[in-house]
Amino acid sequence: MRFKKIFFIALLASLTLTACSTSNNTDNTAAKSAALITDGSINDHSFNQSAWIGLEDYGKEYKLNKGADGYQYFQVKSQNNLKKGIDKAIKQKYQTIFGIGSEAKNAITSAAKSNPNKNFVIMDATIKGYPNITSIRFRKDEGAYLAGVAAASETKTGKVGFIGGANSSVIRSFKRGFNQGVKDQSKKMHKKVTVYNQNVGNFTNTFKARNIASTMYGKNVDIIFHAAGKAGSGLFQAARFINQARPAKNRVWVIGVDADQSNLGRYNAKGGQEANFVLTSVITGANVATKDIASRSYQDKFPGGKTITYDLKNNAVSILPGQIDPATWKKVQIARSKILAGKIKIYG
Repeated sequence: MRFKKIFFIALLASLTLTACSTSNNTDNTAAKSAALITDGSINDHSFNQSAWIGLEDYGKEYKLNKGADGYQYFQVKSQNNLKKGIDKAIKQKYQTIFGIGSEAKNAITSAAKSNPNKNFVIMDATIKGYPNITSIRFRKDEGAYLAGVAAASETKTGKVGFIGGANSSVIRSFKRGFNQGVKDQSKKMHKKVTVYNQNVGNFTNTFKARNIASTMYGKNVDIIFHAAGKAGSGLFQAARFINQARPAKNRVWVIGVDADQSNLGRYNAKGGQEANFVLTSVITGANVATKDIASRSYQDKFPGGKTITYDLKNNAVSILPGQIDPATWKKVQIARSKILAGKIKIYG
């Protein structure tokens, strides 16, 4: 009888330990995992790279490993393959899955319908009506406004440019903010500044973006801000070609987008002098958003069904000092303070 009692207690203890072990594994591994789906490189010096950095920061904070049960990215060949990337992440049991841009809306929506127990995030777009989808928006116009203030203050020719990618709401936000920033600042300075605006039509046509940039520079534009994704590399090509034939003091400038793009502006000016033609970069803190939402999911607080906006207030939108003149930088910071205080409104 005593033997049976001891055996029962040992068996009960074993079952309890097994249950606790299973519970802990579920709590700390697959259920907390996050994946980024992208049709572009995570080393694109732009939005994808920033989003991935956020997931890396999330993994470090919660001591998760890169890969299964932790955090990972899935890169597909094109936008048409986004669903395949999402399906692969689901098959590997990732819990929170991020897609980027309006191009991912259909794939995210379809996956959310079929997998109600998974969390999905659409960045830079909005999907309504699904309790397992969070939509992320950024106040791109706020950062672009500050770029407009800088451009209006720094231009020597009185001509600046904006090159957008596709004609989407996100690109219109960039354009709207930049144009208003130029207009407001030039008015304050009693200075006439003309803005040339043109879209590539997509985010991939580097050749067209280069031609647009070359044409603008040919019209004596000396600063161009781009929000053209991969196509934006055409702008950098045009600026490099022009600047290599000039003394550094006469260079034309580029304003980068989404991430610090200053490393793309290195070149040798006429005479061999090392220089850089990136004036500044407008930062979109995709990393802030991916880390925040992944962390909320980890804490079982995934904000499904909501649209969350990131802006200057939570430091998810900003502009870098770059090579901006100190006097201009003060003007940029004054404008930033006024936006935060509600004294500057950016209109559609």
